[in-house]
Amino acid sequence: MSTIPAAIERFVSATNDGDTEAFVAAFTPDAYLNDWGREFHGRDGVRSWSSTDNIGVQSHFDVVSVEQPDSPGTYVVVLRVSGNGYNGTGPLTFVLQDGLIARLIISE
Repeated sequence: MSTIPAAIERFVSATNDGDTEAFVAAFTPDAYLNDWGREFHGRDGVRSWSSTDNIGVQSHFDVVSVEQPDSPGTYVVVLRVSGNGYNGTGPLTFVLQDGLIARLIISE
């Protein structure tokens, strides 16, 4: 298992702490988030997604594994999610840029 990058650690910690501002700040201003085909753009989109699918439903993340494929800045993180929304385990693909999350793809 690779070490978890600081931006992804902030993503997890902010979720678990229910800190929307810290969560949104973990992303680049022009971030792209895709949750099973639903697309969100920029920090406003990230904030919207979090209010309906993450912090807004009291999600809690436990990191199961972190892998770094061959693509620079890309990490696949398997999270165990609990809360009042989605509950289960699955992979999230992060692309980091300048120490922030530029892309987040949730699928499987």
